[in-house]
Amino acid sequence: MLRPPKEPRPRGTLQYDKDPLSLDKLVDRLSERGLGIPDRNRASRYRRHIGYFRLSPYTIPFQQGKPDHLFRDGASFDDVLDTYIFDRALRLLVMDALERVEVAVRAALTDHMSTTYKNPHWYVDSSYFRDRVNHAGLLNIVREASRKKLLSAPELVGQSSVSEDDELDITDRAVSHRSALEHYLLTYGTPELPPSWLMVEGLTIGQLDSAISNLRQRSDRNAVAAYIGLSEPVLVSWMRTYVRVRNICAHHGRLWNVGIGVYPAIPNSSAISWLKADDALPARSAKRLYPVLVSLQSVLDVVSPRSTWAQRLHDLVSTRPPMNLASMGIPESWADDDFWGRHIAR
Repeated sequence: MLRPPKEPRPRGTLQYDKDPLSLDKLVDRLSERGLGIPDRNRASRYRRHIGYFRLSPYTIPFQQGKPDHLFRDGASFDDVLDTYIFDRALRLLVMDALERVEVAVRAALTDHMSTTYKNPHWYVDSSYFRDRVNHAGLLNIVREASRKKLLSAPELVGQSSVSEDDELDITDRAVSHRSALEHYLLTYGTPELPPSWLMVEGLTIGQLDSAISNLRQRSDRNAVAAYIGLSEPVLVSWMRTYVRVRNICAHHGRLWNVGIGVYPAIPNSSAISWLKADDALPARSAKRLYPVLVSLQSVLDVVSPRSTWAQRLHDLVSTRPPMNLASMGIPESWADDDFWGRHIAR
C-alpha cells in the first residue's frame, strides 16, 4: 500500500495554456484520429452529457498505443460508448454489494461493542481506543453532525405531499418522518452525543474503517470481523480496499480497468469463504478488480447468503469481450470454480 508523503510533493513547472474546445471540435479530434463516428449528432449529444474528459479514458483500449493517440482500424464511437455503459453497470453492481457489506460492518461494530460493554455510548470513552487523537476526531465528527442537525430547519413529521381531496391511496402519499438523530437531540439532553447505533450511521466508510482499526482490544476487532465471517487482519485489509472502491464508484469513476492501489488480502483460513481451486486466482489477477469482486461475494456469503449478486455479476460479464475480462483480471473459466458455481445457474 502506498503511503502519503510527509511533505507536499513539488508542483510542476509548466504553464497550462490549452484552449477549451467546442463539442464539434472535440468530435472532430476523435474523427481525425481514426475513430469511426457514423452519427455526429449522437456523438455530440453523449459528449455533451457525459463530458469529453470523463469519456476519454474509455477510448484508450481502442487506440494503437502511440503518442499521437491514433485509433485502431475499425474502432467506432459505439465501441467506446458500450465500454462506458458496461463500466457504469459494473459500478452500480459493485455498489450494491458494498452497501450490504458496509451496513453489516456498521451493525457488527455497534452490536458487539454496545452489548459487550453494556453501554450504548461506549464510543465516548477513549479507553476503548488506541489513538486518542484519532478518537477525538471521531467525537468531533459526531458533535459536528449533531450541531448541524440542530441548526437545520425542523424536519416535517407526518405531512403528506398531496391534499385530502386527491384521489390517491394513502400508501402512495409521500410522508416525511423525523430522522432518528433529530429525535434524539430534541428529546434527550444527556448524554450529549447519540448512542452508538446512531453514531455509526453518520460515518463514512472511511471513518468507519478508522474507528474499527482504532479499537484498543484486538479481541474487539476480532469479534467485529467474525460477525461478517472474517478474521481481524482480513477485515482491516478488505475495508481499506472497500474505502477506495466505494470512492471510485461514488464519484462515477472508471472501475473496470483502473489501478485501485489497495487490494484485498488473500485469506489463509479455510473458515473464510474464498475461491476453491489452487489456480483460481492467477498472479496476473492479484492487482486487478477480480479479487475485490471475490471478497465482496465472500462477505455476501455470510451476510446475504441468498443474494443473487453473483448471478448478476455473471450475467453482466459473460457477454463481454476478452479485453474487458483481462483488464479486470477475471480468468476465462472463473465461473467454474465452486465458490461461484453454487450461486450461478447457466
